[in-house]
Amino acid sequence: MLEQTGGAAAPEKSRNQHHALQVETRMRVELKDITSQIARLVERSGIESGQCHIFVPHTTAAILINENYDPGLRKDIENFLKKLAPVSPDYQHNDGNCDAHLKAAIIGVSKTLLIEHGQLVLGRWQGIYFCEFDGPRQRNLRVKLVAD
Repeated sequence: MLEQTGGAAAPEKSRNQHHALQVETRMRVELKDITSQIARLVERSGIESGQCHIFVPHTTAAILINENYDPGLRKDIENFLKKLAPVSPDYQHNDGNCDAHLKAAIIGVSKTLLIEHGQLVLGRWQGIYFCEFDGPRQRNLRVKLVAD
């Protein structure tokens, strides 16, 4: 995952920050754990209290927060979404990726997390996933860190 930081100089501590990340996916459907990359951005930011906004500017990709302990859950999520939005030639939007649009719409393209004590706030088993539904592709991800 490549990172570009907004602004001319290195970000100052405890200020609002914008980051542009690139995510490379290797499969048509892939749930890629990006928790450590996002946590690193928060830790390096110097922000003690605030919010972390994550946004995917794509219509066939999404952001998910869920358990990241058991890797079998990723496959269960993929199978569940496949049942909800199967690959099918019967969609009105029939360019071969309508299922990907529907899956992204169900999961959502953005999430907001809290920052407390200079750390990303997640539950014990929670992780952040970049969800690819129309890969493989080179994708963009935007992260905005906002201090209270």
